[in-house]
Amino acid sequence: MNYQTLIELINTLANDDGENFIASSNNIQERIFSLPRESVLPLVKEIGTIPEFIPHDSTAEKLYAKTADIVLARCFQLLGLNTTVNRERADTADITGKSNTYLYSFVADAKVFRLSRTAKNPKDFKVKSMAAWRGDHDYSILVCPYYHYPKSRSQIYGQALDENICLIGWEHFAYLLENKMYETTKRNLAYIWNLSAELSQRTLHAQRNDDGNFIVQGNALIDLFLGLHEGEIEKYIGSQKVGLVERGKSEITYWKNIKKGIASYTREKAISELLTALKIDEKIIQITKFISSL
Repeated sequence: MNYQTLIELINTLANDDGENFIASSNNIQERIFSLPRESVLPLVKEIGTIPEFIPHDSTAEKLYAKTADIVLARCFQLLGLNTTVNRERADTADITGKSNTYLYSFVADAKVFRLSRTAKNPKDFKVKSMAAWRGDHDYSILVCPYYHYPKSRSQIYGQALDENICLIGWEHFAYLLENKMYETTKRNLAYIWNLSAELSQRTLHAQRNDDGNFIVQGNALIDLFLGLHEGEIEKYIGSQKVGLVERGKSEITYWKNIKKGIASYTREKAISELLTALKIDEKIIQITKFISSL
């Protein structure tokens, strides 16, 4: 299964009136959990970016987000850890997992964003929530597209240090999978999940919100832990920009085609589309229902 096939599956399930959300999620999970490492890797490199053609707040968008959870859970499995994708839709982490080798447990949450998304705020990353969701587990891991993390000072970095939340990118998982990393009796991956605790000891209080704590120091510590040359993780992440730029170009083409189509509308079609977009009839119906109930 490649990324395009996965998107087609999501759209098909989202548009199937006979398939409920949980059944659709199970369908996708069964397929992804059966994929080998070499098939999961391309998905990991793409899944962090929501396609622009998927409508906001749609069933397809919600199913895409759940698919990201499933892909992340499969990543952990391929690293030698047991994971479960939680069925609850709110007030809980998306994934729980455990190491059979070292017996630690963790919660994890997958984040995906659109390339057209405007400035994000700390609430978008739910770092505080990740601390609460950890409960009795040892570690709490937030996975986000690397280049969507704030590129300057942000509360999320200080919060992650204070609460020991691991902030890591999909790109890091791509590196681990591509290089066949696996937890063994000689390699305890808890060092990565505990990265914020290590960084907290090295960071001055006045610099706790600086992005460099994670973008620079975090990658350097992972290099050291994995026995890599200095800057290797940073170099790998940088190499992923090429694919991201190509993805961006295709998304721009999508919107240019939409713009071109709108420009060809007749006056009547333009008015009809605008009325539909504003959901005016639905608003009138809702207000009518409300006042009728008084």
